[in-house]
Amino acid sequence: MKYLIGMTSVTYAVKAQNLLNSKGYFCQVVSTPKNLGSGCGYSISVRDDPDEITSILREHGIKFKEVY
Repeated sequence: MKYLIGMTSVTYAVKAQNLLNSKGYFCQVVSTPKNLGSGCGYSISVRDDPDEITSILREHGIKFKEVY
């Protein structure tokens, strides 16, 4: 199953992708579907447990909005 995590900026989306990929997680920067909230317009697509992923992002100071 894939999850989307809405990001606050494209910069944070790319930082998240680089960090997660370096740790062996699948992560891709994607456009946020228009029907899913507002924000910078970019999300990251992940396959792993979103709670685990958001915990890693918080530990590294990478800001995000919401998990879809």
